Amino acid sequence: MGDLAALSVDEADRHHLIRVLRLRAGEHVVACDGAGSWLLCRLTSDGALEPTSDVVTEPAPSPAVAVWLPALKGDRAEWAIAKLTELGVDEIGLLRCERASVPLQGAVTERVLSRWRRVAREAACQSRRTRLPAILGPLDVASVVASGAIRCDVEGEARIPAPRALAVGPEGGWSEAERGTPEASFELADGVLRSETAAVVAGVVVSALRRGSPHAARAEAQ
Repeated sequence: MGDLAALSVDEADRHHLIRVLRLRAGEHVVACDGAGSWLLCRLTSDGALEPTSDVVTEPAPSPAVAVWLPALKGDRAEWAIAKLTELGVDEIGLLRCERASVPLQGAVTERVLSRWRRVAREAACQSRRTRLPAILGPLDVASVVASGAIRCDVEGEARIPAPRALAVGPEGGWSEAERGTPEASFELADGVLRSETAAVVAGVVVSALRRGSPHAARAEAQ
């Protein structure tokens, strides 16, 4: 992914094309700019890309959908970021929660955001997605809710008309202050989900509602 007017392949991408995918000179590759434009290229013998088509620009999905989640220990959040990217979620936000297992202090925040951007880029390449998700935040729960996101909670409502942004809490649950926001909350499942599972379920919900899937439409109508 990069500038389509001046195609270049960095070492990481060249390694992926030649060593991982085992592509040979003459095979075709799709190059994209991460903002919805792409073109077809041919891999040359020295590992460069040679354009073979005009640039195609795809319109951005509308309306944009978003999922917010906290930083998690290990690689659990990164797994969720990859799946949300594959699902086509437009915005993935880092949520600052009172009971989060990873406090966002000092350089920790930028490390988390940097990892999320890297994982999102890799997942976009794997899933042939031409538009990278925006990695946002960190924001606290009140700010995210004020922007229009709906907080997910096991005690929430089972049906809310067409949510476009959902916020998932930490393993320790929402604090009383976070749960006290006046806006409605949304129930993702009958039981308690792990944070990374809840994030992916939230991504499925907002993506399906945007696509107008029959299952989602029935849920809204009930």
